[in-house]
Amino acid sequence: MTAQKTIRLTAAQALIKYLQQQYLESSEPNGQAEAIFAGAFAIFGHGNVAGLGEALYQERQSFPTYRAHNEQGMAHAAIAFSKQHRRRKMMMCTTSIGPGATNMVTAAGLAHVNRLPVLFVPGDTFANRTPDPVLQQIECFNDPTISVNDCFKPVSRYFDRINRPEQLINSLPVVMQTLLDPINCGPVTLAMPQDVQTMAFDYPVSMFEKRIHRIRRGGIDSVEFEQVCQLIRQSKKPLIIAGGGVHYSQACDALTQFASDHCIPVAETQAGKGSLNWQHPYAVGGIGVTGSEAANTLIRQADLVIAIGSRLQDFTTESRTLFGGDSTQLIQINVGQFDANKHGAVPLQADAKVALTQLTQALGDWQSTAQWSDDIDSANHQWREVYEQVTANVDATLPSDAQVLGAIKRQSDPRDVVVCAAGGLPGDLHKLWRCDDPQSYHVEYGFSCMGYEIAGGLGVKMASPDRDVFVVVGDGSYMMMNSELATSVMNGHKIIVITLDNRGYGCINRLQIGTGNQPFNNLLEDCLTSVQDSHGVEQGAPKLDFAAHAKAMGANSETVSSITELEAAIVRAKASDRSYLIAIDTDPYITTNNGDSWWDVAIPEVSASKTVNDAQQNYQQNKVKQPY
Repeated sequence: MTAQKTIRLTAAQALIKYLQQQYLESSEPNGQAEAIFAGAFAIFGHGNVAGLGEALYQERQSFPTYRAHNEQGMAHAAIAFSKQHRRRKMMMCTTSIGPGATNMVTAAGLAHVNRLPVLFVPGDTFANRTPDPVLQQIECFNDPTISVNDCFKPVSRYFDRINRPEQLINSLPVVMQTLLDPINCGPVTLAMPQDVQTMAFDYPVSMFEKRIHRIRRGGIDSVEFEQVCQLIRQSKKPLIIAGGGVHYSQACDALTQFASDHCIPVAETQAGKGSLNWQHPYAVGGIGVTGSEAANTLIRQADLVIAIGSRLQDFTTESRTLFGGDSTQLIQINVGQFDANKHGAVPLQADAKVALTQLTQALGDWQSTAQWSDDIDSANHQWREVYEQVTANVDATLPSDAQVLGAIKRQSDPRDVVVCAAGGLPGDLHKLWRCDDPQSYHVEYGFSCMGYEIAGGLGVKMASPDRDVFVVVGDGSYMMMNSELATSVMNGHKIIVITLDNRGYGCINRLQIGTGNQPFNNLLEDCLTSVQDSHGVEQGAPKLDFAAHAKAMGANSETVSSITELEAAIVRAKASDRSYLIAIDTDPYITTNNGDSWWDVAIPEVSASKTVNDAQQNYQQNKVKQPY
């Protein structure tokens, strides 16, 4: 028997060598397979600089390493990179043990919720335990195997602690399977003790041969398929909810064909936005709490809802009050059984593209009623009038978020990408942003993570260098995390940041008032009007100069005071050779209405406040609309 050829490598070297040989089959006919990993984000410390740092240095030409300024920020950038690539390309993120590692846990939660692939490789304490306790090591008195990296377990789709270098041989194939699995896709964590990183082993040469993966599109159960076909044929007023699965399945064209052939309106979740061009006659906009009045009006009239590739979270379903009455049937088309069976739906567990293609063929010349098409036209016409009204430049002293978004849209190109994550802006974006291109909308709203915006914009630009990337961010989120603006300048990945300064957490302040409470601890102006409540100084919070701050990080910047000035500044920003920030003051109290949507936010059952008690009564009236 011939001995197997081996190559002697450290565990860290083996990891990087393996990742470089992972390729994905092209989605285009006769296309070339592409490398799955585009490199690594790394912030080094004593737990990874000697082991993984050495391995990354040796492969720096073929496996780029990008330095960032914040571990959570670099992880957000990596996640945004994979989302912009529709989960077909991704990055590794490595840190030292301790705070560097735990800084990435928030990002891991974001990736887990949004089902996005990223490989976390935090350093870990010594497997041999000889120098314990080392710097940054927590000590669990009843379990010495626990380190801070165990925090990754609930927010990882796959977690492994590599305590021997040869364990990579079995673990790495599972890593790739998880990162590429349409159902189980999400963050993977490989905790690597710093001594293990440096240990050598004679690995099989075959482990490092080029491997071309393919995204498997499963078959369809004939019984489920026929039941769904029958329900659609029986319906007169069906409506589609397009989720992120439409994008990840690369099913936008199939959805367009299906909606056109069968005259079915398409509403979109945050993750599904852009599935249908906004000018398509059956595109009715965002759905749910942050949706358009057109979509929310139509879904209340629909007799069949077809959700495709969506988790149907509470913002989409208006906390289970938007649809699901006795007269409305729900179909869930989803690659994952976990999602396909939610909300008592009739499931069709299938890849979105495969399902839509086969349904188009099976339904033949079936169409919804002519009256339904008329209703869609009428709802869209009314909503587009609202759009023109709320986004118009009316020279307000303090413009609304909608007016700012209107200005950005007027001055942007169809392929430009808008990036956002938290606060009130995602709501107005979901309602109002008009997607001319399937990849022009990038809003993280599964985790709604403040601080994602600028780092996410960096990742989007790295994925789409030929597009201008507009990051719209409130002053609250900007203050949460802005360090990767400097990274974008340092690495030459130009982004355009529009900072809307409403002096605090305007979105939550509106929610606070809407739940019967008094304004408290949200807007910075509270520091002036209620020094005792906010524990602030008499002078109140300082007016922050975001343009000066961005300039200090190397970006070009300016402050504007009107929508007209903003539009002129955007022209300058697009012509800039580096990242550009534009700051503008906005009104914290204005948001775009979308009808009588409701979101379940629990109100105290007992309070000394009359307004809270009144809000509680209204809350109970809305709770009756829920199924249980």
